[in-house]
Amino acid sequence: MAPMGIRLSPLGMAVFCLLGLGVLYHLYSGFLAGRFAFFMLSEPAAGGPETPHGSVPGGAVDLRELLAVSVLAAVRGGEEVKRVREGNVLNAKAKGKTREGAEEQLTTGDLLSNRRMFYLLKGAFPAVQINSEERVDTADQETVSWDRSIPEDIKQKIQPREVPAESVTVWIDPLDATQEYTEDLRQYVTTMVCVAVNGKPVIGVIHKPFSSYTAWAMVDGGSNVKARSSYNEKTPRIIVSRSHAGKVEQVARQTFGNKTVIIPAGGAGYKVLALLDVPEKNQEEADVYIHVTYIKKWDICAGNAVLRALGGHMTTLTGEEISYTGSDGNEGGLIASINMNHKALIEKLPDLEKTSHK
Repeated sequence: MAPMGIRLSPLGMAVFCLLGLGVLYHLYSGFLAGRFAFFMLSEPAAGGPETPHGSVPGGAVDLRELLAVSVLAAVRGGEEVKRVREGNVLNAKAKGKTREGAEEQLTTGDLLSNRRMFYLLKGAFPAVQINSEERVDTADQETVSWDRSIPEDIKQKIQPREVPAESVTVWIDPLDATQEYTEDLRQYVTTMVCVAVNGKPVIGVIHKPFSSYTAWAMVDGGSNVKARSSYNEKTPRIIVSRSHAGKVEQVARQTFGNKTVIIPAGGAGYKVLALLDVPEKNQEEADVYIHVTYIKKWDICAGNAVLRALGGHMTTLTGEEISYTGSDGNEGGLIASINMNHKALIEKLPDLEKTSHK
């Protein structure tokens, strides 16, 4: 007998297909929902925070972008410094003593500038280590965004350059020359940002809040400031801290002669600018900058980077390069010059190194 044929009605086929689709839906709906959620979390929501700029695949940062936001941070911090000083709401208090026994001052200008500068840089480059002179209070966090714009002068002079994020350390000085700030000696006050790569200063920004002048430079990149064309190596004009003038004067005049000029001044940023061609009526000019005692790295990193970019030098008093990693202090004092025989200067001033540890 021949086998009987089996016939399925159209209605039965339709029911079978619907059951099959139902099973597939239950199996894969969870997976698809998970992938959709991942997609939505990976994309910035409309009007919401975006992936921080400056971070590129591989954990790298673009130094040109970091320069642009560093300039903006110095200017924004300077706005706070100026506003507090002009409003005469400094609320100055002592935060401790220096190794020389002098009272270190802390003002509202320091704190507000620090907050503005730190959070602007941290928001733009969250993977980069940032060291600041003042403590950052997480309870007082401020959202400061960067619009990702790069000034035209930086675009024209600086090419993009990527480096690993873990090799970068940013040093912030939110208010350099705080003592002079409390005395209303405004010409000495600066805000500064420095970027070091593997411990070497590469980007330096020095901003003068009360005149709105900003100097910036990148090593092997470009700058908006130049070195002065003439220097006197035989009887140099030496700029020093106001409290160190006596220590340096005797040795310097014994070495270079009685015509040597000692210029007492406030602020490490101001002293570095004195070595450069700066279009500022209240900016003094000097040939050499000397500091004979311990100094913090956020005070000198930006100036060191600017000098390096222009072919100058900033070293310890014995000629050693200063590393901007590890501790925040430099024990060996410093000597800075540009377009001069830096090694010869060090050899002429050997007695200064002895005072750097006192």
